[in-house]
Order: sequence, then C-alpha cells, then structure tokens
Amino acid sequence: MKTVSSADQSGKRRDYISWDEYFMGVAHLAALRSKDPNTQVGACIVSSDNKILSIGYNGLPIGCSDDEFPWNREGEPYDNKYFYTTHSELNAILNYRGGSLEGSKMYVTLFPCNECAKAIIQSGIRTVVFADNKYKGTPSVRASCRMFDAAGVRYYEYQKTGREIVIRL
Repeated sequence: MKTVSSADQSGKRRDYISWDEYFMGVAHLAALRSKDPNTQVGACIVSSDNKILSIGYNGLPIGCSDDEFPWNREGEPYDNKYFYTTHSELNAILNYRGGSLEGSKMYVTLFPCNECAKAIIQSGIRTVVFADNKYKGTPSVRASCRMFDAAGVRYYEYQKTGREIVIRL
C-alpha cells in the first residue's frame, strides 16, 4: 500500500493553509486579545496582494484601563461596556499607519455593526469576509448590508474548512 505524502512530485507541501484560512485565523487570534468576557471579536485588514495591513480586536481605547471601566452588557449606560469599547473593525482601521486602505479586504470574526460598516466604507475597504453573523436580521446588521450594497462593498461568509490548527505558545 502506497502512503500519501503531504508533498507533490516537486517536493512542495500540499497541506499548507489557504489565504482565507490564514487571514481568518489571524482575525481569530486577534480576538483572543479582547478582555470582553462575553464577546471577543478580531479583524484583519489585507491588501490586494495578500499582505497584512492592520489587525484589531474589541477593547477599550488606549489610555483607558481595562480594570477601571465596566465590561457588563446590562445596567445603566455608564455602567456597561457599550459607551466605552471600540469594535475590532474600527480598531483595525485606526491602527493602520500606512496611508490608504483603498481596495483592501477585511476578515472579521463577527459581521460588522452599522457603525463599523460606515468606517469600513469610508476607509475604502472593498470586501468584508465574516465568520459569524449571529445578529443577522437585526436593525444594525440590516443597515450594514444596506450601506455595503449601496457603496459597492462586497461581503460574504467565510467558508469554514474544518481544519484544526494547534499552536503551542
């Protein structure tokens, strides 16, 4: 019985990850930096020639202590996270220091809200690949889709491959 090799006839590996797996993996890895106990979201912005331009995750703005601001989802407005946290998409856009994001692609672990959709459109990102759309049908997501459609921003769900990758740190 012949053993199947992970290399082709030229010796090149065949079991390497695809660009989509790589960039969505980076977005998922970025999400692990979030201090939010309920929702961890990561984003990765990529150039048209598959270079990572920026990464972000949901969290507090620079200078605001993770220990001094609330992480609750409910309660009085000043006592929950929503007035204080910056979403991963906006963080990735604001973290970019290289000039224009025109024509780039964003990989994000959760479909963008309407506020992030505005920033995505304004920054020139042309494609959004998302891993999860758990808020599908909500007014925020519906508004995002409407704006993306009007602005010509392509968006689609990442097709999970089921590949499992273990990284030991």
